Amino acid sequence: MPFCSGCGNEVGAGVGFCPKCGKPVGSAAAAMPGAAPAGAAPPAAAPPAAAPQAAAGSGLEENVAALLSYVLGWLTGLIFFLIDKRPYVRFHAMQSIITFGGLHAINLILVFGGVMGSLAGGMTGGLMGGVISFLLYGLISLLILVCWVLCMVKAYQGERFKLPVVGNIAEGFAK
Repeated sequence: MPFCSGCGNEVGAGVGFCPKCGKPVGSAAAAMPGAAPAGAAPPAAAPPAAAPQAAAGSGLEENVAALLSYVLGWLTGLIFFLIDKRPYVRFHAMQSIITFGGLHAINLILVFGGVMGSLAGGMTGGLMGGVISFLLYGLISLLILVCWVLCMVKAYQGERFKLPVVGNIAEGFAK
């Protein structure tokens, strides 16, 4: 398979332009002014140089990978923490794991605690426990939504935004 002479990207046969850098490839290069004559042998393509970011990461831009580490909360944070070795992405992935993993666990405790409390507490005590648990669940869910949007926006902007308490812990684990 041929390679682009401009960036070393692998290009398919019959492709006119490199999909990565846009440089003319093959017959499109021959039609360009100043290109080698049609009968001349094409220059030997150099083997592609491994991009340092792609080798260390997921092949995505750093800010996009950091944003994606928040998309499904702690789950995508865990995935990007395991596959991407760039410090910026690992920081955001670990912050996602700690923040949304912890808040998810708190929500589960509130739901099961409210259900069990209402079953064991009788009519009056169970009703109050269920209402308090439901209100706390709503507040934690709102906090999750706000943190989720804020973290995704800051990660995409390229900012190393640290949440209080969690940011320092995530920074320690990401190293």
